[in-house]
Amino acid sequence: MTNPYIPLGQKRQMRKVLAIIVLLLILIISAIIISMNVGEIRLSPWRVLQTFIGLGTADESLILFDFRLPRIVLSVLTGMGLAVSGCILQGISRNALADPGILGINAGAGLVVMLFIFFYSAPTDAPVFFLPVLALFGAGATALVIYTLAFKQAEGISPTRLVLTGVAVQAGISAAMIVMTLQLSPEDYQFVAVWMAGSVWGSNWSYVLALLPWILILVPYAMSKSSVLNTLNLGDMPAIGLGASIEKERRILLAAAVGLAGASVAVSGSIGFVGLIGPHLARQLVGSKHQYVIPVTALLGGLLLVVADTLGRWIMQPTEIPVGIVVAVIGAPYFLYLLARSRA
Repeated sequence: MTNPYIPLGQKRQMRKVLAIIVLLLILIISAIIISMNVGEIRLSPWRVLQTFIGLGTADESLILFDFRLPRIVLSVLTGMGLAVSGCILQGISRNALADPGILGINAGAGLVVMLFIFFYSAPTDAPVFFLPVLALFGAGATALVIYTLAFKQAEGISPTRLVLTGVAVQAGISAAMIVMTLQLSPEDYQFVAVWMAGSVWGSNWSYVLALLPWILILVPYAMSKSSVLNTLNLGDMPAIGLGASIEKERRILLAAAVGLAGASVAVSGSIGFVGLIGPHLARQLVGSKHQYVIPVTALLGGLLLVVADTLGRWIMQPTEIPVGIVVAVIGAPYFLYLLARSRA
């Protein structure tokens, strides 16, 4: 039953948000269907449908269920995780340019994954469910360093100082990773090169199951903290005046953002700009209230990554372009546009 005490403007906003969510879901489903047809071996939509209901050949079932669908689902989940992580970081820092890739959190997760390669011939030999945990450790340690360096007792966290500190830490980690690649075998070096470019490499159902709990737990948790993020956006003094424990809430939300980014990076490689583009587009569509921004951001992130992965597999068949490069082609100009607008 509709609550008669909800203001008319809020009802219209809720209907608008619902319509946008339905539209995004339709676009994601359409992108998934198209993506299932893209590859070195083409499957027509009719053959895909027949394979789904068990009427396909053994080869078609293998291609669809063992190769393409896990990768597509992983792309959607990774996009959601990175986008919501960026949305949280932008909310707690009040900086429109905050992103787990730009702040160095992705690089910290990647550093631990690269260290892991020294003990295994390839990450695919490692226990699957350990990778998100290890990436979380690297991302968390990096976030702790950035937070400590950017925090000042008298001022708290300055948005500008947080981003500049993150960029500096990210540069240092990237340099360390480049040095480490010189010690790798040719096979591992090839994997690391593709990983650093951003590639949904963990394309089997085990990696989907490894990432899924992080998305199912942390994205709803971020939505439950929407009112806190709305309060933090007002500034530190107004938030304190409203009774918010700002530093405690920042640390909790930062941990959630790190968890989403670290788990996503563990199975997808270093993909940047998803956490930058998703929240910005969401705000343009539904406004600044995080109870609307977060779900729309998640859907936009999933849509962006599955489309980018599909384009990467289609543009230069049978050669594959890493999804991180496709996203960077879109994201880098958008980042420069936001940077120029912020200076205006």
